[in-house]
Amino acid sequence: MKAYQAVRSALVRVRATGGEAGDGVALEENAQRAIGSGVVIKDRGVILTSLHVVAGAGRVQVMFENGLVADASVVSSQPENDLAVLQAQQIPDDLQAATLRSAKHLLEGEHVTAVGFPFGIGPSVSHGVISGLKREYVSPDGAQRLSDLIQFDAAANPGSSGGPLVNAAGEVIGIVTAIIGDRGMFSGIAFAVPIETAAGAAGLPPF
Repeated sequence: MKAYQAVRSALVRVRATGGEAGDGVALEENAQRAIGSGVVIKDRGVILTSLHVVAGAGRVQVMFENGLVADASVVSSQPENDLAVLQAQQIPDDLQAATLRSAKHLLEGEHVTAVGFPFGIGPSVSHGVISGLKREYVSPDGAQRLSDLIQFDAAANPGSSGGPLVNAAGEVIGIVTAIIGDRGMFSGIAFAVPIETAAGAAGLPPF
C-alpha cells in the first residue's frame, strides 16, 4: 500500500494514435496504435515511458491522476534501451514527480511493486519480488536486444510497459519494458530498465 501511495500521483496513462500502420499506410488520426504507462520524473511534466509504446505515433496523449488529458511530445529517446522521454503540453497545478532510487544495490528476492495500465485498465497495482539482475531480453522477432535488465515476477501485461517498478518505499527503481509469455501475456517473467539508464535518457544527473 505504501509503495503505491508514494508513486500514484506521478503515474500517467499513455495513449498513442495515428501515424503509419506499415507499408506507408496512414492510420486515421484517432486510430489507437498503443496504450501504455508512464511516470512523471520532473514536476514540469517530463515523463518516462517505453519507446515501443509511442514509436511511430502521430499523436501522443497522457492522462494524469486527476483525469486531465494532455497532448505530449517525444523530446528524446534511447532505442537501444526502449526508452522515450515525453513532455506534456499541459499539467495539473499540483503535479508531483516520483522519487527515484538507484538500482545498483538491489537484491534478488527483494519486494517490488509494478504500477501501470495493463490492457488500459487502471491504475493497477501488482506486487512481487526481484527474480534476477543483469538479465538480457531478446524480442520474439529477434529485432531488439535489451541488456542489464531487472527481472521481476509482479504481474505485467500489454499496457504495463513504461510504468514504474518501485521498491517498498515507493521509489522508482526501474521502467517496465518487456514480458515473456504466450502471446505476450503474463507468465511471471517481466523485465524493467534500471532507473540509472532511464533517468540518463532524460538528462538527469547520475546517481
